[in-house]
Amino acid sequence: MVARLVIAAPSSGAGKTTVATGLMAAFAGRGLAVSPHKVGPDYIDPGYHALATGRPGRNLDAYMCGTGQVAPLFLHGSHGCDLAVVEGVMGLYDGAADQGELASTAQVAKLLKAPVVLVVDASSQSRSVAALVHGFASWDPEVRIGGVILNKVATDRHEHLLRDALGESGVPVLGVLRRAPAVATPSRHLGLVPVAERQAAAVAAVAAQAEQVLAGCDMEALLALARSAPALSAEPWVAEAGERPHAGGPVVPTTRPVVAVAGGAAFTFSYAEHTELLRAAGAEVVTFDPLRDEALPEGTRGLVIGGGFPEMYGEQLSANEPLRKAVAELAASGAPVAAECAGLLYLARSLDGRPMCGVLDADARMSDRLTLGYRDAVAVNDSVLAPAGARLRGHEFHRTVIEPGAGPLAAWGLRQPERRVEGFVQGGVHASYVHTHWAGSPEVAARFVEHCA
Repeated sequence: MVARLVIAAPSSGAGKTTVATGLMAAFAGRGLAVSPHKVGPDYIDPGYHALATGRPGRNLDAYMCGTGQVAPLFLHGSHGCDLAVVEGVMGLYDGAADQGELASTAQVAKLLKAPVVLVVDASSQSRSVAALVHGFASWDPEVRIGGVILNKVATDRHEHLLRDALGESGVPVLGVLRRAPAVATPSRHLGLVPVAERQAAAVAAVAAQAEQVLAGCDMEALLALARSAPALSAEPWVAEAGERPHAGGPVVPTTRPVVAVAGGAAFTFSYAEHTELLRAAGAEVVTFDPLRDEALPEGTRGLVIGGGFPEMYGEQLSANEPLRKAVAELAASGAPVAAECAGLLYLARSLDGRPMCGVLDADARMSDRLTLGYRDAVAVNDSVLAPAGARLRGHEFHRTVIEPGAGPLAAWGLRQPERRVEGFVQGGVHASYVHTHWAGSPEVAARFVEHCA
């Protein structure tokens, strides 16, 4: 049994990340082993969670991985921990568009049988807070709201009015947090600035968040609420070589091919389970930094370039000509290359006019338009990741465009928000804007490693 809390809010912008990260750091500072989790496909918040706890931040995505994998993935990540803190996404009941409660914080809380702490931005209300909390607490009887943390409270008088109103709601106040600039985290076009880009400042911000939580929250009551969660009947998820569709049983290579995985400040978007699955499928995983390393890891047989912010580092990435040439040569040799979003841009001929790897006959640039949402994807062509016809669920999140949007052999066919094909399959290269979570399709890692071997 893992003690656990879900930190949710009525809407985005209420302070979920600040409160959740502060709680993680505060409990860790008290000597507890804290397991950090994030609902949905977000890559940035888990970086702050990892900083607060010293453990990998892990995502719980009911859309990409399936509802049946939420509890197993949670138990895998929280193994050996005293407490798990799960930060929600958007508003408590907001999920995948036109899919009801699917992938919402509320659904994940129910799948985990976890009590919810509602973070409310109280900056522009007093007595109305009771009506708001009552509405959220009564909307779905299966969602147990165990308490509320009032955020951005102005004065002692303001706090008194809020507490007085909530006294009639039946939902206890577990914390009151004043406005505090020191806990703020800067944002830009895709959300918070990642930890890797502001390490020292991020450490200071997380410490300030922990201090604020300790000063304003009833830590004993929160811990007691977390320990009231019942045991889960699921078994922990295990990273295993998946069954390849249409091709028989699991594939384990006789040698351990080196798979290079891009990291560093420009490529911070990754799921911990991807590396675990690659290793389980028989690969030796080696991380490299395209901003600093002028060569791929020795013996590289395959390359994984995930998401991130290459648009913020275009000049440095372009200046690292030796590595760009090494990547192009590896791709030209037919070696497997899996690139998602930022990786797609890095493989293009240019990004905002600066030379990139030139693997793809395409050019990328920043755009004013945000592309965001879950995607149902069908493999249009055979590739190192999936056979033609295979179906995966993914997510798009970017403010860039690439022209053309698809190669002669496209990667995916998408059904929403409009029907289109996108991405590139070229030799051993699979490059696309669509992020996928391989824990929902472990056969992807097995197929990729088999091609590497």
